[in-house]
Amino acid sequence: MPYHFFRNVSQISTEYTFGSTSVPNDTSFGLVEKSDFLVFDRERGLDLLGPNPTYEFVFNVPFTVHEAPVYAPVQDKLFFSQLGPVGYLPQLVIDLNHTPPTLSEFLSDPPVYAPNGGTFHNGLIYWGAAGANNSIGGVEQRQGIQTLDPATNKTTTLLNNYFGYYFNTIDDLFVHPNGDIWFTDPDYTWFDAETDTAPQLETAVYRFRPSTGAVNVVEDTLTQPNGIAISPDLRTVYISDTGAIRGTIAASLGPQGIGVNATEKRTIYAYDLSSDATYLSNKRPIYLAQDGAPDGLKVAKNGYVVVAAGQGVDVLDPTGTLLARVQTNYTVDNFAWTGVELKTLWLTGIGGVSKVEWSLQGQDLSKRGY
Repeated sequence: MPYHFFRNVSQISTEYTFGSTSVPNDTSFGLVEKSDFLVFDRERGLDLLGPNPTYEFVFNVPFTVHEAPVYAPVQDKLFFSQLGPVGYLPQLVIDLNHTPPTLSEFLSDPPVYAPNGGTFHNGLIYWGAAGANNSIGGVEQRQGIQTLDPATNKTTTLLNNYFGYYFNTIDDLFVHPNGDIWFTDPDYTWFDAETDTAPQLETAVYRFRPSTGAVNVVEDTLTQPNGIAISPDLRTVYISDTGAIRGTIAASLGPQGIGVNATEKRTIYAYDLSSDATYLSNKRPIYLAQDGAPDGLKVAKNGYVVVAAGQGVDVLDPTGTLLARVQTNYTVDNFAWTGVELKTLWLTGIGGVSKVEWSLQGQDLSKRGY
């Protein structure tokens, strides 16, 4: 960039994107902020976008977090959650059988409070339930892993404690083809007042084997472990640390909300997965988010890493090189591929739901459970 340039540091109340950087001696830089797509690697970026990429803002939704989007291919519906106001129980569903698609509330049986991460495996939606309360919808809800059958609307609790301790949040998860569920457990539910109990466990990443009930901690060096995903070849696990966004966990003070310190962790790490798929090794940082903090995290069919970060979605190669970015006018929390070819990407976030049509194909979770 030609001198003098300057980019403000984002805060909770105001997000300063790359495009908002002041570059007075380059009049063309103003095009960055107005573009739906940014390409950082010409050859690979243009290839993943395809010949006619489009971005469309589709639904206005309440100004709160919208998470855990999961596509149910048989029903051709996209299920996702709304985390707020506190105590809000219904989830949301986009029916893609209609033109244009429709958005509505739905309530599972029994209800699931505040799903924060989700995936699809063996015909079921797997949700990481982040909310907890002694009496939500007339029943007690605790942080845990639950399944939803999209055909019957019935839910089943698979896990709700670690040897009697409540989990903190259960933020995101994937299911390995062997059935093991890997999930992250930061402190955000407490910060956001969606639980009535202060954290009882360290922030960590776990592996849960439903067939035996065994729960193993697999990573405990991250400040706030958030997104988690696995590569198509099952050799690499990616986990994001959003420690730059956090609050206090003092039970005596109660939930105090969250703050931002951009000098702390907003990084994606890659790990080698052992041949028996039980433990991680060779932790290495691959990407420092250039906008916001890396939240929802998934891996495309070709191995590219896709992450919701601030007001948009970044696409990285497996080494963490930024290839392209989708830009939005709202903070994106998460996303999911839909459609027969899995080339439509729906984005959910704070105040908005949008979609991208491009050439980057998602993994078919109906055939392989991760």
